[in-house]
Amino acid sequence: MRRAELADFLRRRREALHPSRMPASVVHPPGPRARRTPGLRREEVAALAGVSTSYYERLEQARAPRPSPQVLSALGTALRLTDMEREHLARLAGQIPPSTDADQAPVPADALRLLHRLAPFPAYVVNDLEDIVAWNSTAAALITDFGQVPAHERNTVRLAIRLGGTLCSAPVGAEGDFARQSAAHLRAAGARHPADRAPAELVNEYAAHSPDFVAGWRSHDVHLRPTLRKRLHHPELGELELDRQTLLVPGTSLRLVLYTADPGSPSATALAGLGPNDGAP
Repeated sequence: MRRAELADFLRRRREALHPSRMPASVVHPPGPRARRTPGLRREEVAALAGVSTSYYERLEQARAPRPSPQVLSALGTALRLTDMEREHLARLAGQIPPSTDADQAPVPADALRLLHRLAPFPAYVVNDLEDIVAWNSTAAALITDFGQVPAHERNTVRLAIRLGGTLCSAPVGAEGDFARQSAAHLRAAGARHPADRAPAELVNEYAAHSPDFVAGWRSHDVHLRPTLRKRLHHPELGELELDRQTLLVPGTSLRLVLYTADPGSPSATALAGLGPNDGAP
């Protein structure tokens, strides 16, 4: 059980709930007890979950014993958690065992075939620690020759630190999206691999580089955003506006990342001529 992280997660989700969305029978109306913090009060969450206020307060103070699966389910409903957030809550509470080395298995053969057949679209596969574990030749032509990058640097967070502002940036309205998404991924990875120092090292590196990452980390968000808008400054193709799309590889913790452009756009035309199709038969 990771009491401090569990307490932080519960508090963040509680503060994100607007009182107007809650049942009037539970939420205190405006009056002498003015709300001093955003979201719900602790006693309101406790009432919604059917637990005592003192017990819920101890949970948010990292002093309570491990909650049962029934209590976690009730808290998930009270806080309106998504399925992904419920899984994260259960991991923090020690109800789901940590991931093992078996979860870092090689990329499945069918996923590799798909990866290469996606060319000429740039695509690569990452594990839950953001390591790039497979890629097609178009991704190497667009971003960097991953084969020439040392294995410990072949990581989307470390590459963002190294290439951010030179190769990669965000269009207007999408500033900080990638950093906040990386924070969410690393939050979830840390819960799955509590004994692994790699997530914490990546967090420290990116936090020193990006205020947006720090803000995302503090929000304790664990959601996967399937599409992010990116702007790439390619030395030969010029400026490209692309969508970075993420797909889960079924049965694994791997994710396939694919770059596409709006049909008919100059970026789509440039992307089509980036490199030869290296599709596998």
